[in-house]
Amino acid sequence: MKVFNKKTAIEVWREWRVSLILLPFCVYYVVNRQDYGLLDNADLLIHEAGHFFFGFFGQFIRVAGGTLMQILLPSLLVWHFLVHSYRTGAQIALFWLGHNFLNISVYAADAQARLLPLLGGNRSGHDWHYLLGRLDLLEHDAVVGNVFVGLAIICFGLLLIMPRFVAQYE
Repeated sequence: MKVFNKKTAIEVWREWRVSLILLPFCVYYVVNRQDYGLLDNADLLIHEAGHFFFGFFGQFIRVAGGTLMQILLPSLLVWHFLVHSYRTGAQIALFWLGHNFLNISVYAADAQARLLPLLGGNRSGHDWHYLLGRLDLLEHDAVVGNVFVGLAIICFGLLLIMPRFVAQYE
């Protein structure tokens, strides 16, 4: 006869609490991705730092560097936390990565219209207008924006189901 180890409600809560706490935020940000908030300010600082750090690799990579940094920094944190079996940290970093993807989606989808306010107010300095123009994809800016929304939803989905697949060292 096989004996199953049943979890108490408190054990289930401890395992899934981060997912349950982050769920409404994930939904809110997907539905209201056009809204600019406090977390977007942090993303903007990292974006601008990316231009500096990737500026040594030529014009195209310098312009893409803002977006690259928005993706690389939280991705490295996700990897670090997973390697060290810290699921909560990985979930929060995945949330941040998903939020960055939403932030990028709005910027990329604005490439043709260039209506978003930019630092310095320079319409010609729109990263995604330049990048998609160089790649001859400018007319597909909405599709590119939707790809980033899809990536955000994948990140949010992964962080929400992570307790089912990743044990946490405590």
